[in-house]
Amino acid sequence: MKTQLHDLIYAAIFAALISALAIISIPLPFTPVPVSGQSLGVMLTGCLLAPRQSALAIITFLLLGAIGLPVFAGFSGGLGIILGPRGGYLFGYLVGAIMISVGKGSGQNFWQLASANLFGGILIVYLIGVPWLSVTTGISLDKALYIGALPFILGDIIKVFIATSLGLTINKRLQKNRIKIS
Repeated sequence: MKTQLHDLIYAAIFAALISALAIISIPLPFTPVPVSGQSLGVMLTGCLLAPRQSALAIITFLLLGAIGLPVFAGFSGGLGIILGPRGGYLFGYLVGAIMISVGKGSGQNFWQLASANLFGGILIVYLIGVPWLSVTTGISLDKALYIGALPFILGDIIKVFIATSLGLTINKRLQKNRIKIS
């Protein structure tokens, strides 16, 4: 498959969106994982882009952070963040955005899109992030679940509904104007 110019443009736009949402970052005293607006950007990426475009967007975001640009939560960047306790969540963003994009179907059904966001935006990210947190910090998997997932569930569910509502609205407007993203 040949990468089209519009795929690269969408990847850049959505990598920038996810990076801009780093401004929403609330450190919690009991965990190295902050509350972040970036997961909302990841969900929107999956809602609006095709799987390949979603992958390109998240890979672009991760590469920008890996070279040290402050695109991660708390305006941080570098390999230390990717290889540290938060790295699993960042890699989870890649798999999650692709899964949202695949699972959204036509993107016109609220509950199908919300389910895709719950699965890809929360479950997949936690399934990768929590064990990574456990390994990198040397804590038990139970404790990693307690400090790396449970405090974030309510906020992530709220983000699911925001991303789903925005995704539906944007998709409908784009279709009305006959603009095709994915």
